[in-house]
Amino acid sequence: MKVIALVGSLRRDSYNMKIAKFMKERYKDKLDIEILLPDLPIFNEDIENNPPIEVVNFKEKIKASEGVLIVSPEYNHSIPGGLKNALDWCSRVDRVLAKKPVFIVGASNGNVGTARSQMDLRTVLNSPGINAYVLPSNLVLIPNVNKLFNETDEFIDDRTIKYLDKVVDNFIDWSKKFS
Repeated sequence: MKVIALVGSLRRDSYNMKIAKFMKERYKDKLDIEILLPDLPIFNEDIENNPPIEVVNFKEKIKASEGVLIVSPEYNHSIPGGLKNALDWCSRVDRVLAKKPVFIVGASNGNVGTARSQMDLRTVLNSPGINAYVLPSNLVLIPNVNKLFNETDEFIDDRTIKYLDKVVDNFIDWSKKFS
């Protein structure tokens, strides 16, 4: 299954990017994951019908995928600006996320994981302009992520890994309804 992973953090040493890379490797026999950073120009309705080439390429990759994985931190109790901007681009003109299966993973250094941002993210993904199909009841909230990697930067939290295994299988099974 071809999946585009959108990583909400642009930080060089992003834990969410590390989680996305971990998932790409761990599930390579089940999912063909291409990781994208949503580092796009600010959405502007004046150019939505003739967007910059990086927006066109970004949207084409999402359109060609069979599903989307969003791996994102929480910024100020909500969605990182770059990710929200990318979703705004996806909500206009060709609406590439409409009826696309999506699942969400989020990691943070705090104790709450990314519960608040995931709530906001689900609201945005369910908006009429986006209308994505978001995997229900499979919240992947990874708290204290800075403590879950070993000295060689490998993700080692067995409890989360086992849960991710289950959620990935749930996503694959659930997304078959939409193909």
